[in-house]
Amino acid sequence: MSDQFPTVGVIGAGQLARMSVAPAAALGVNLLLLANSSDESAAQITNHVVGDYKDLETVRAFARKCDVITFEHELVPLSIIKRLEADGVVVRPSPASFIYSQDKAAMRERLSKFPSPKSAVVTNAKEVTEYPVIAKAISGGYDGRGVWKVNGVDELTAILNETGKVLVEELIDFDYEIAVMVARSPHGQATTWAPTQTVQRDGICTMTITPAPQLSNVMSEKAQKLALDIANEIGVVGVMAVEIFVKGDLLFINELAMRPHNSGHWTIEGSVTSQFEQHLRAVLDLPLGNPAMTAPIAVMGNILGGDKSDMYRPYLHLMARTPALKFHHYKKDVRPGRKIGHVNLLGNNLVELTQEVQHALDYMSGEIDE
Repeated sequence: MSDQFPTVGVIGAGQLARMSVAPAAALGVNLLLLANSSDESAAQITNHVVGDYKDLETVRAFARKCDVITFEHELVPLSIIKRLEADGVVVRPSPASFIYSQDKAAMRERLSKFPSPKSAVVTNAKEVTEYPVIAKAISGGYDGRGVWKVNGVDELTAILNETGKVLVEELIDFDYEIAVMVARSPHGQATTWAPTQTVQRDGICTMTITPAPQLSNVMSEKAQKLALDIANEIGVVGVMAVEIFVKGDLLFINELAMRPHNSGHWTIEGSVTSQFEQHLRAVLDLPLGNPAMTAPIAVMGNILGGDKSDMYRPYLHLMARTPALKFHHYKKDVRPGRKIGHVNLLGNNLVELTQEVQHALDYMSGEIDE
């Protein structure tokens, strides 16, 4: 039997790739992953090749098996992505837009006409005259790593001694943080989901609420337009997260992620088209799906590793208590503070939804036992 369905190659085999398996299977699309090991979250359940994503010849050999290449993380060297494109490989997003999720300084420069915190690349602490500021590693930081609140010259000097240079941004005293997920196809069709409020603890997102409850309709439309304009400006293909600080009626772009993102996990049950299906549609240049919500409110909670190692037994209590709760386990080793899964809950009572999700998180991490 000849297979007319394309093969989408995903560099990376973590939970984002794992959650792409179901929509790919539903569409009949072949998914092939480049994994670090067969034990990785997605490699446990779908076709994969084990290899080093930093090795050019490994990635080129992998690309020859695929019709289109996309990414699960931002760690692939830009030089390798550019070489794939030069080889004639269809790479989505392309290196011309992917760089803005890898290089925060390049992102700030490219988006200088959009509302952003004031920023500068700094190599000497004496270049900064006002504190406190936020310092960011120009590449490689995530989940609060590579981001520092700096109160003075000595602190910044210590960071620069380790990093050589950092992006320094003004400290925005924001009211709350939102993320707008946007999808764009090669011929320019684009959609956004409802803006999501993200709740952070120690730099890690612990919960999301959609639609962002404190955001007015006018501000919601403004944020969605901003995300669409950025997607168009940088020519992204696929799903992108635009993280935004909200202060009164002002928006400030924080960061971009050129892939499905933690702040879009609610879309699996909470949207007509999940971010994972939409990403596949976009990179294959299929018509995009409906991003409308399936319920008035969607709450997502990240399950972080704690004292409990048995992640199956909590189902007995939680499924009985909250039958509508939806579980997504990544089958990763449980380590303190590590994202090992998430839960989604839909409904129309925000207080009830957040309480039930928080209870599930506390129970699964071992903070409570009833």
